[in-house]
Amino acid sequence: MYRFLAILTFYRPFVVWSFIVNAIIGFFNPLIAPALVTKLFLTVFAWYYVSETRNKRKLTFYKNLGISSLKLFFVLFILDSILTVIFLTLFKEFT
Repeated sequence: MYRFLAILTFYRPFVVWSFIVNAIIGFFNPLIAPALVTKLFLTVFAWYYVSETRNKRKLTFYKNLGISSLKLFFVLFILDSILTVIFLTLFKEFT
């Protein structure tokens, strides 16, 4: 449970950007499959950004908890995918 809460703590700064991307995707193409592919691309980009810049120090904390960077970003992608599906489903219902 503590690991999951630590992952949520890591995801917190990305939530606002995720909803901005969801809104943009919703306005242009509210289909779920292209949205998930876009989120996968952005997750890979976030992994590259965090692992190749000075933000690499943030990953040390999660490695000390026994969470690999692959597992961390995989769980982030799953959480973001769930939020994206919910957001786009609601968006399609009200537009």
